[in-house]
Amino acid sequence: MRVHILDDWSDTLRTLPCFGLLEDHDVTVWTDHETDVAALAARLFTGEAMVLIRERSRITAELLDRLPNLRLISLRGAYSHVDVDACTRNGVLLCSNMHAGTPSHAAAELTLALILASWRKIPEHVNSIRAGNWQAGVGRTLRGRRLGLYGYGRIAGVVAGYADAIGMNVQWWGSEEGRARARADGRQVAESREAFFATSDVVSLHVRLTPATRGIVNGADLAAMADRSLLVNTSRAGLIEPGALESEARRGRLLVAIDVFDTEPLQDPAHVLLSQPNVLPTPHIGYVTEDELELQFRDVFEQVSAFANGDPIHMVNPVVLDR
Repeated sequence: MRVHILDDWSDTLRTLPCFGLLEDHDVTVWTDHETDVAALAARLFTGEAMVLIRERSRITAELLDRLPNLRLISLRGAYSHVDVDACTRNGVLLCSNMHAGTPSHAAAELTLALILASWRKIPEHVNSIRAGNWQAGVGRTLRGRRLGLYGYGRIAGVVAGYADAIGMNVQWWGSEEGRARARADGRQVAESREAFFATSDVVSLHVRLTPATRGIVNGADLAAMADRSLLVNTSRAGLIEPGALESEARRGRLLVAIDVFDTEPLQDPAHVLLSQPNVLPTPHIGYVTEDELELQFRDVFEQVSAFANGDPIHMVNPVVLDR
């Protein structure tokens, strides 16, 4: 099949062992990000299969209606950025392994790294010594501090284990159902939402972005956080009310460490979340490790092979096959 891979910004996938699964196919790898629907449709017009790297591109009905040759979209994980109804209407099978029960250890590790880097002022010290200077301020110790984890899920559970190992105290918040599960598991749940934000030295968000969770953290939540406390977001930018994080970042009262942005790739160095000294930004690298990409794209490429062999797996809209 003619396979198009979108948004492989570092041209990484062809270096993975699992890329060999596509050796019998005609593969085109796009290393930039195209937002214009007409231009993207022109690129993909001859493609029979499309491989997505997480949510880097939105697959809309407008795009799908322009791709008469497309038969398969293959990805791994959540697919809220794909118009499933439009896929079905256009006869496009969507396949995605939801990997139930398997957390992204890479994302959890980055969360810990951002917490440590922010709390110990590691970027400031690195910049100072590289400039021919010496120490640049004084960091703080995490042991004995309180980590607030918003969302009682798989990645948060791994982060909690890391926090336990370095002597942090962990408290939880999230949906009513999530809080109930946390209590049943013997976890410490904050007395209230306000107390969660006000008493956490570090707040880390670990919630899946859905229509119900979009903007779930608002300006009042951020305002409740203590001076010099740290907000970490390695989940999704849309969890925070539009403009709320930018407003707090400008005030300089909080530390912020983020791996996700409303617009990606974000390449404007003047943007407040890239330019403020109290913000530590990384370019959505939570899951971007050699090990994690091999794990994820072995699944994705196996879905392409299975479809080509007439035995598709991990189907989201199998009704397409009935046609």
